[in-house]
Amino acid sequence: MAASTELREELTCSICLSIYTDPVTLRCGHNFCGICIEDTLERQKTTGVYTCPDCRAECQERPVLQRNTTLCNIAKHFMSTQPEQKTWVLCTYCDLPVSAVKSCLQCETSMCDNHLRKHDRSVDHILIAPTILAAKAKRCIHSSVGDGTIPINVCRTQKQPLEKNAERENDKLKYILQKLTAKRKKTEKRVQNLQEFRRKIQEKAAGERERAAAQFRDIRRRMEDLEKRVLGKISRQEQEASVSVSNLIQQLEIKKDELYSKILYIEELCNMTKPLPILQLETAELCDIDDGDEEDGERDVLKFFVASDADKNIISETLQSGLVDIMTGVKGGINVLKRSGILLDVNTAGNKLILSGDLQAISWTEISQNRPETPELFEYYQVLSTTRFSSGQHCWELETSKIGRWRVGMAYASIERKGGLSLLGNNKKSWCLRWCNDEFSIMHDCRLIKLPHKLSSQRIRLNLDYEAGQLSFYELCDPIRHLHTFTAAFTEPLHAAFCVWTGCMRILSSER
Repeated sequence: MAASTELREELTCSICLSIYTDPVTLRCGHNFCGICIEDTLERQKTTGVYTCPDCRAECQERPVLQRNTTLCNIAKHFMSTQPEQKTWVLCTYCDLPVSAVKSCLQCETSMCDNHLRKHDRSVDHILIAPTILAAKAKRCIHSSVGDGTIPINVCRTQKQPLEKNAERENDKLKYILQKLTAKRKKTEKRVQNLQEFRRKIQEKAAGERERAAAQFRDIRRRMEDLEKRVLGKISRQEQEASVSVSNLIQQLEIKKDELYSKILYIEELCNMTKPLPILQLETAELCDIDDGDEEDGERDVLKFFVASDADKNIISETLQSGLVDIMTGVKGGINVLKRSGILLDVNTAGNKLILSGDLQAISWTEISQNRPETPELFEYYQVLSTTRFSSGQHCWELETSKIGRWRVGMAYASIERKGGLSLLGNNKKSWCLRWCNDEFSIMHDCRLIKLPHKLSSQRIRLNLDYEAGQLSFYELCDPIRHLHTFTAAFTEPLHAAFCVWTGCMRILSSER
């Protein structure tokens, strides 16, 4: 009898507490009735994690169920040796004998269709086929509470303590606690990360405020220096003009006194009875009145006003140049432009150009380099960069030779490669700064405009703002001098372009 009891325990499903029906095996090795484990896994689908009801082994994907044929045969053989039992199961809640359609493992009750509809409103209750064990359970006292819905907790009036169910529920609560604890730790970690991120934002903002304040202090200092420089020029011009006018006034005062003396002397002669002999002697001297003196004075005054107008232009140019220098300094201070590395594309270099090994320097030569003829090769002494720019803000610097002739700028890759129209600035696909015959000029679409500036530094900077359609040239003297800005709607990617003859140039390192 004891052996039979032990065998029954081994053949009992831990979910329905009945002898196995069509038993299946999970990967962890535990066995369950096919319908019991299917119903359990279906309920676990919403959580996204599948667990074994016995050992709580987890897996992310729904486990594949393997039918245990051997255990099924053993269960059938065991049941055939047991006394035949009634399989008719009645509804626990009906006063009249009504056949049950489902049994609830949590409530240890069986239900007909009517009571099952009310029970379906509960959550996490496992329903199985009607079993005798459930049918023997005492009716749950909660069935008559409220709307008759059976609560999710195990009934307090059960006939026998369901130790195994309590253990499973305890394991479930531990699993939920473990998940909630892990989620709480994860939430705390996210809060810590966000607090750290907020601290970094505050530190960055503080740094930006300090940098902006330093920029404004520098701008104010530069503006004060510029104001002193402009006001100093005005004061010097005023002093020079005042000295000139004072000298002119002094000369005219002397001349006025001389004329007044002559007038008095002539009046005395007019009152004499015989002035004729004296007049014959002094007429030439008295008539020596230089009428051109007044015209000279007027011309001097006119010259003064003309000089004043010229000085206004000098002051205006000084002010404008100073403001450009300040804005250039501000842009450089807040890193508006990205310095870009430039390398020369040897496949585009004309045969009378020598390229350095690092592809950052070029010079002109009379000896042909005999490069292979390709569609990309320029006929003349020009070369493009390997880098192309189709967005963003960029800048780079180069050092040029003071003697010779050169051009530097930007060009589309579709620029002509042969003929006079292939030279930088001689077409609509390129924009350049030109140095020739000791003077600057800018060129685009064969239009040449001379610039008033003379070369005072051999270092040139190019600033490109692709979206704004601006290409600017600066001479890196002290202070920095703005030479010219092209404005265009760029429609293709741009390459840095260089043209050198009887001279050389080098692209300076773009590292900050």
